[in-house]
Amino acid sequence: MKPIKSISYSVFFENSLQELSKFLSESKYSKVFVLVDSNTEIHCLPLLQEALGDLEFDLIEVTPGEENKNIDFCIGIWRMLLDFGADRNSILINLGGGVITDMGGFAASTFKRGIDFVQVPTTLLSQVDASIGGKTGIDMENVKNIIGTFTQPKAVFINTGFLSTLDQRELRSGYAEVIKHGLIYDIALFEKLKTIKPAELSPEIIYRSVEIKNKVVISDPFEKGLRKILNFGHTIGHAVESYSLQHDKKPLLHGEAIAIGFICEAYLSAKKNGLQKTELREIVDTLRNVYPAYKVKKNSYSDLLEIMKNDKKNTSGKISFSLLSTIGKCDFDIFCTEEEIFESLEFYTTYEITPQSGK
Repeated sequence: MKPIKSISYSVFFENSLQELSKFLSESKYSKVFVLVDSNTEIHCLPLLQEALGDLEFDLIEVTPGEENKNIDFCIGIWRMLLDFGADRNSILINLGGGVITDMGGFAASTFKRGIDFVQVPTTLLSQVDASIGGKTGIDMENVKNIIGTFTQPKAVFINTGFLSTLDQRELRSGYAEVIKHGLIYDIALFEKLKTIKPAELSPEIIYRSVEIKNKVVISDPFEKGLRKILNFGHTIGHAVESYSLQHDKKPLLHGEAIAIGFICEAYLSAKKNGLQKTELREIVDTLRNVYPAYKVKKNSYSDLLEIMKNDKKNTSGKISFSLLSTIGKCDFDIFCTEEEIFESLEFYTTYEITPQSGK
């Protein structure tokens, strides 16, 4: 598979870690840093070290988990960069999932007004979504990615071999973003995904998913128009994710929460944007066959709404959605009322899966 050309960088698939080694040897950086969490240090760093050979680097480790993607951990990263003597000709390699690529990109883009960074995504979620497109960000006060920058990496290196280190739950989480790319852009991809399980994803499907996101991002780097379709499912999904992080002993993963958002926002798509009822049922049954039901309590609706009101995509205080008109096509800047949002949450809670739709 040939590299995918993005805005100002390439996404490498074939022999990606060897391509990273070649990139570093040709770039002449003064210092190299690798950002990991405790999981990727154990499971992924050895493979990176093997590819880099004798290249020297300093390691920065953070605690894993979305709850740690905040300014306090960024300060820790900046402090380590200072302690290790990082200058503006240094580079940060972000080796990990979405938390690492989001936060590492933000830390690099703001340290000394910006140092170079590359993404080496190790989860399905980060490979098909978080590492592509130049968005960096951290969370603040239960609001996802509310602080961040648009800063492009120097390159992205995708090695699907890292996916063997993931459990089934992590694979399902990333799978949600692959499904999204089918729903908003490519009905053929969605039809294919209906016939397989997350563990059966091929490198070719991952490549196609990255290709879709990249095409959308190139057309609208700063999210002024078409790129907004990538937010399908995320207005409600991010609110559910933030709420779960605060209230659940075992919080939802990003993709699990976004799958809930897909169902709710597919309902809104049928109500507001012409999605056919048969398509709505097809979408919901497909998702329910993959993702366990989650109890969204009615007494949480008002809290979820307050989180949505702080969403960075809103305009003039109105909650903005990207909604499907049909499977494979999505529109943006559609506003929904509080009552409609509550209806969608109720739809998710009360929906009964079609018995014959199981696979």
